[in-house]
Amino acid sequence: MNDPKINNDMTSVYNMSDNTLKYSIQRTPLQWAFTPLIAALAVVAGCKGDTAGPPAMPDPTVTIATPIKKVAVEWDAYSGRLEPIEFVEVRARVSGYLESIHFDEGRLVNQGDLLFVIDPRPFDAELRAAQASLSQAKSQLKQAESGLAQAKATQSQTDAAVTLADARVQRARTLMERNATSQEEVDQREAEFLQAKADMEASVAGIQSAEAAIATANAAIESANAGVQTAELNLAYTRIESPVTGRISREYVTEGNLVSGGSATATLLTTITSVEPIYCTFDATEQEVLKYSRLAKSGERESSRVAKNPVFLGLVDEDGFPHQGHMDFVDNRFDTDTASMRARCIFRNEDQLLLPGMFARIRIPGSAPRETVLIPDSAIGTDQSSQYVYIVVDNTIERRQVTPGPMLDGLRVIRTGLEGDESVVIEGLLQVRPETKVKTQAGEVLMIEDGLPDTYTPLTPDEWIKPDLNDNLESKPTQQQTVSAKEDAS
Repeated sequence: MNDPKINNDMTSVYNMSDNTLKYSIQRTPLQWAFTPLIAALAVVAGCKGDTAGPPAMPDPTVTIATPIKKVAVEWDAYSGRLEPIEFVEVRARVSGYLESIHFDEGRLVNQGDLLFVIDPRPFDAELRAAQASLSQAKSQLKQAESGLAQAKATQSQTDAAVTLADARVQRARTLMERNATSQEEVDQREAEFLQAKADMEASVAGIQSAEAAIATANAAIESANAGVQTAELNLAYTRIESPVTGRISREYVTEGNLVSGGSATATLLTTITSVEPIYCTFDATEQEVLKYSRLAKSGERESSRVAKNPVFLGLVDEDGFPHQGHMDFVDNRFDTDTASMRARCIFRNEDQLLLPGMFARIRIPGSAPRETVLIPDSAIGTDQSSQYVYIVVDNTIERRQVTPGPMLDGLRVIRTGLEGDESVVIEGLLQVRPETKVKTQAGEVLMIEDGLPDTYTPLTPDEWIKPDLNDNLESKPTQQQTVSAKEDAS
């Protein structure tokens, strides 16, 4: 009982069994050999009796629905920027003091409306001086014409004198042969003939001089006329009128300031942008342009280069796409910096809601009408390599890889991967994985009308939106231009 070894062994067995096994101090060697095994089995038995296993997890519940199938056009989505058909910088074309301003900032102006007046007095004086020079040139012409008439009269007289002198020489020579006159008489008649001939040559030179004077006078008249026209233009340029109909900006220069004109650095007075109709430009990638080219080649969709395909537009605060226009222009080359091609569409803007510089959502036809499969965009999962949906077959999740297309009526077009009769998981995607057993509840795929038609045809010429809808606009340039008052040489 007092043996330390026996006491230590008893204590060890006692602690391991937690009072569940008790042994006598008197043990045989065989009993000592099995003691650790018996203790271990006792511990295991105690654990099984005290701890219960976790309950089985129920199958997750997901919402499923059948995709919608309908015949429709795939409308490709783009982001565009609204641009005016005309953007005009109104600059001074003559230098002078700004005398008066005749418009309200930010208002609409019509073509021909008076905008600015530059002090016209210096240009009026230049016009009068040019007109005086013209009158002087005309007087010189009259003098030259009178000189020509006089020279021609003198020539007639000298011609007659030459004829008479020649006759006298011939008569004197005849008399000399008959010894009826002297040699002195013959010499005198010959001298008179030479003098008459010299006078005739001088009269010819006088005519030529008079004709030259007339030519000089005519040139002076042309120069004076040009001076008058220039002075008239400069005087007209002092009244700066609106070259287009549109919305005018603020006054960049106030009354009384000196403005410069007639050069590349002419003073900018204000700007005007046209408001109706209006352009919207966007960029298409190489892949998209190639798709449209192949659709046109196959006859499924006409090229927007030759057909006015419809385009729909929506602003940032608008639901759907309430504005309808059509394609107007496709560029002839790719921008190497952006690897994209610029395209342009045109829209009516009678209510002036569309403003230059605004962002716009654009939809253009990306296919011919065909049967499409539509599901909620939220039902599509994405990993590093693909996009997929989950479908339920016999209460088991299967994964289907899909190729999504554009949005249509609030749903995503599925180009490949679904036939349209599957049970697609539309809620609860994060709870499941492939091969997961699930419980299902029925859901519904709901469409939200976006205003895009299911079919389309290119617009006919009668439906085209013309850039020159304003009757008082003679032209509709598409690039920025520097203009001022309408030229009036009359």
